[in-house]
Amino acid sequence: HFSGLEEAVFRNIQACKELAQTTRTAYGPNGMNKMVINHMEKLFVTNDAATILRELEVIEGYEIACRKAHEILPDLVCCSAKNLRDVDEVSSLLRTSIMSKQYGNEAFLAKLIAQACVSIFPDSGHFNVDNIRVCKILGSGIYSSSVLHGMVFKKETEGDVTSVKDAKIAVYSCPFDGMITETKGTVLIKTAEELMNFSKGEENLMDAQVKAIADTGANVIVTGGKVADMALHYANKYNIMLVRLNSKWDLRRLCKTVGATALPRLTPPVLEEIGHCDNVYLSEVGDTQVVVFKHEKEDGAISTIVLRGSTDNLMDDIERAVDDGVNTFKVLTRDKRLVPGGGATEIELAKQITSYGETCPGLEQYAIKKFAEAFEAIPRALAENSGVKANEVISKLYAVHQEGNKNVGLDIEAEVPAVKDMLEAGVLDTYLGKYWAIKLATNAAVTVLRVDQIIMAKPAGGPKPPSGKKDWDDDQND
Repeated sequence: HFSGLEEAVFRNIQACKELAQTTRTAYGPNGMNKMVINHMEKLFVTNDAATILRELEVIEGYEIACRKAHEILPDLVCCSAKNLRDVDEVSSLLRTSIMSKQYGNEAFLAKLIAQACVSIFPDSGHFNVDNIRVCKILGSGIYSSSVLHGMVFKKETEGDVTSVKDAKIAVYSCPFDGMITETKGTVLIKTAEELMNFSKGEENLMDAQVKAIADTGANVIVTGGKVADMALHYANKYNIMLVRLNSKWDLRRLCKTVGATALPRLTPPVLEEIGHCDNVYLSEVGDTQVVVFKHEKEDGAISTIVLRGSTDNLMDDIERAVDDGVNTFKVLTRDKRLVPGGGATEIELAKQITSYGETCPGLEQYAIKKFAEAFEAIPRALAENSGVKANEVISKLYAVHQEGNKNVGLDIEAEVPAVKDMLEAGVLDTYLGKYWAIKLATNAAVTVLRVDQIIMAKPAGGPKPPSGKKDWDDDQND
């Protein structure tokens, strides 16, 4: 079995072989003529392969079938999301997308993601997936994961202050250090007194700078660069908490969370530039030190899901499941309609498009029927992955759908080929997800069919540079 790119290449080869089969008997002086009737009912008798392929009209048939699928799809909608601010309802709608990544943990994760999404869902309805952050901390198990309204950074505080309530935050994108001149200068010191005064002048300047920041009411400083020892001393003197963030993206997101402006120089911030947060504290999760910027109210701009797990690989996979869940919520904010999952929608589309294909005159009907047949790939894959006979499942699904039960899909939990109502089982897919899947898959197939020649550029000849030993100066192996 092939998958991914290999499968796509294999399918393209298969399509080419079928086309070759069609035109093979037309080759050579003794080749057979083909009788082709096109959509305008014009009859061609030819052995010219190009004419045969042009008149077969696969592309046109696919495009007609795609339009028909989009016409049928709204009739297959089985329900709609009623209230996207209800955590229980949202978590039931996110279960399907999380189930495919984390089967068995979907109920817990769906609730977690729903809490995070609902807490930051703005009244305007414009939900930004970037506002849900994930912080992965090794240790414990998946059920120790939690949601925090605010941001969590895997950092330690720089100074002595480790907790501040009702924090006023000044954010700097520059290092927390004394100013240095743009040009190089040489200072000539003649006496010990001058040396004392020189270093004292630097200390006084730093003291004045930190005091000016403290006088604005700021009690937390976040910096994007290194923290000098002297600056740290004065921050401790004025009881200011110091946090260093290396990532400029983290700095930007924090500014958004607390409502601060990142300043490029160590100048005292004005009132509008200071951010606010209910609680900033250093905490220990497992054996990892984290700095938490926490909002007590649940309507913060950013929410963080703190994931726990025994291995990095497991947490990476859970993060992908979280990503799926958050994006499903985003899709639901745009269109609340839902269609049955588990292959129910695909079988119904296949059934209706096949019936439509039979009413079409001309050659495109073959392409339309093949298009309909392609929808069977989804329930077939689900059946094969569940270890049941795919053909038996598909024939059962067709039989049930023929009776008018549009919501019936594959029961993956049964150990024998079985079907059940997907709406009752709560296995639901988003309408927009299906709509775009059909549209983009058709576009991809049509693009491949339109390609008539592939020209590959190979690198120019000439001698290759010697690879040699990388560590030629290491004598440890001698």
